[in-house]
Amino acid sequence: MPEVLTREVPRLAATEVPKTLVEALDPAWLSIVLARSVKGVETVEVIRTVATKVRFAVEFEDGERSAYCLKGLLDVDEATARGGPTCVLESDFYGRIAPLADCTVPECIVTVIDRERQQAVTVMRDLIVQGAVFCSALESFTPDDAVLSLGQIARLHARSDVLAQFDWIRPRLSQLAEMTYVTPETLQELLDGPRGDGLPSQVRDAPRLVAALKSLAARDVQRPQFLVHGDAHAGNVFRWNGGMGLIDWQLLQRGGWALDVAYHINAVLPPEVAEAEERRLLGEYLKMMRGHGLAMPDEDEAWLQYREAAIYGYYLWSITRRVDPPIIVEFVDRLGKAVARHGSHSLLHA
Repeated sequence: MPEVLTREVPRLAATEVPKTLVEALDPAWLSIVLARSVKGVETVEVIRTVATKVRFAVEFEDGERSAYCLKGLLDVDEATARGGPTCVLESDFYGRIAPLADCTVPECIVTVIDRERQQAVTVMRDLIVQGAVFCSALESFTPDDAVLSLGQIARLHARSDVLAQFDWIRPRLSQLAEMTYVTPETLQELLDGPRGDGLPSQVRDAPRLVAALKSLAARDVQRPQFLVHGDAHAGNVFRWNGGMGLIDWQLLQRGGWALDVAYHINAVLPPEVAEAEERRLLGEYLKMMRGHGLAMPDEDEAWLQYREAAIYGYYLWSITRRVDPPIIVEFVDRLGKAVARHGSHSLLHA
């Protein structure tokens, strides 16, 4: 069984959250954060999506070198900075949940959180230097790969008992269903674009999709609540030491297990493979969860919840804009075809 990468509780550094990449890589700031005198910093790689991830190497005054990865909202405009609460949520995951969880996640060294401004950065060991390989959002898994990644999701879900301790982990699906910044008109424009090509018209109907999401949220909150990753596509999975691990905890939430499982299976597998393998993979997940000692629904009820929950991942990618278009198109296609195949709208009476 793969070794877990982190178990120690990261430090919470009492210093300002940097706003720019230059500030984040400043040796004086890093000396405070890492609690060691930093002599020099070398930038290895900068990846900018909504948040910035920067891999860098540090040389300490005593001559030792270490490799790190820092993630946060750096050099962003005011609108993007409003997403800071998701960075706080991710830092809180690493600082408070990860030491209790059994899934494989990056080793977090320190978090820096400004709760008043709702901004945060997380400093982790560089996984690539440790031998990890990040999966691509456009990489199709094999069914055997999906069994391994579902095993990580099951390990996360199995620690849902921690929800009683942490009321700041919210039912994000309910919040998503009530948000207003993406209007049905805007959503329809997006679905009428290239991302919707190849999908049947009933799946590209924005008002119907919004209604289905609201119906799913109303049902989901009445079901047993699990510790849910919330964004479990292949780009948030890494391979390490013969197994897999999970990254990107900005959509961490409490919700039904099927939100992760239906999203994950249909995002990581091509539609024809998902159609052929999903019932078996769902059975593997349920067996793993029962092996962890959790009571799960029977196969028929689980299949129903799985089919309904396909709406969640499809909606997430339908409203996505700040990601490379080929990734958006691929995920909307995979997840939209799952929604059509399972008749998710009809199941949700939308």
